[in-house]
Amino acid sequence: WNLLDKSGRKGWLRLFVPDNVDPDFVGGMLDVIDVKRTLFNVISKSGSTAECMANYFIIKKLLQQKLGKKYNNNIIITTDATKGLLREAAIKEQILSFEVPGNVGGRFSVMTPVGLISAAFTGIDIEKLLAGAAEMDKRCDTDNLMENPAALYATIQYLYYWMKRPMSVMMPYSNGLYGIADWYRQLWAESLGKKVDRKGRPIFVGPTPVKALGATDQHSQVQLYIEGPQDKVITFLSVDKFGRTMKIPTFDKHYLGGHTLNGLLKAEEEATRLALTKEGRPNMTISLPKVSPETVGQVLYLLELATAYAGELFDINAFDQPGVELGKQLTYALMGRAGFEEKKKEIEADLNKEKSSNYII
Repeated sequence: WNLLDKSGRKGWLRLFVPDNVDPDFVGGMLDVIDVKRTLFNVISKSGSTAECMANYFIIKKLLQQKLGKKYNNNIIITTDATKGLLREAAIKEQILSFEVPGNVGGRFSVMTPVGLISAAFTGIDIEKLLAGAAEMDKRCDTDNLMENPAALYATIQYLYYWMKRPMSVMMPYSNGLYGIADWYRQLWAESLGKKVDRKGRPIFVGPTPVKALGATDQHSQVQLYIEGPQDKVITFLSVDKFGRTMKIPTFDKHYLGGHTLNGLLKAEEEATRLALTKEGRPNMTISLPKVSPETVGQVLYLLELATAYAGELFDINAFDQPGVELGKQLTYALMGRAGFEEKKKEIEADLNKEKSSNYII
């Protein structure tokens, strides 16, 4: 997408996502964009996430150097409606802002301004995306397990978890859906990996999500899935019709000639599914007629609702992340944030002990 010219993108914007604080990664991205012609959407529900704020401060400084007092014209902020450092900045510096609903956690926020703004700027019909989610909501509004895709998915995963299959593999046979597998890792892991149940009793549960891509990972992971430990449940994301058809030239009439890449990908998907089944490896398929805003909206909502159902089955809170919060607090202390001075002393003492005993090289 980013390699297309403006006409190829039909006037829609390129999208760059600096979702880490690796200096080579962030710096390399800044090397290839013109900051004066770039709109930066700063996204953090809390308004204080260290990675987000660090990148924001870097961008803000660059824009001030390039644009002076008009730097705020190149920034929008997506954060909590009333609190946090970003909300304060939006008000004080007169930066256009959007609200993250207070009762929606980050991993569930793809169909709020968190995800919809970027989608809209890149030409995705967000009304159709939301319509797809609404359609899936209707499908799941039933007590009949076999007619409720989200409840069925959660139940299958839950039952297999207690049958010693804690690994949940998400394997789309479409590069366009690979991002869903990436997002699913956070959704499933952060929601369901919990130390205590709702009554505060130790439980230490959590299926481990794994992403794979068909057909690419048939040559890296499927060997493990078919002959390795019986500890996985594989979910295929299948697409019936792609946006284009590509024919394979006939250089060898006995091998591939006359077929299409579409047919080859589908054959590899079906062969992998059959091989897994023959070896007694549990698998299921979520089938999309095509990749479109409507179908993607349906899948996103299905997986979000399935996560909520799974939380009920495990009897845990699927909407908090206390383990992540601890890491955030420790990071604040190490980076010298006000109010964390004593915690910093404790951490530095622990780190000094660790350095003498916890490293291989």
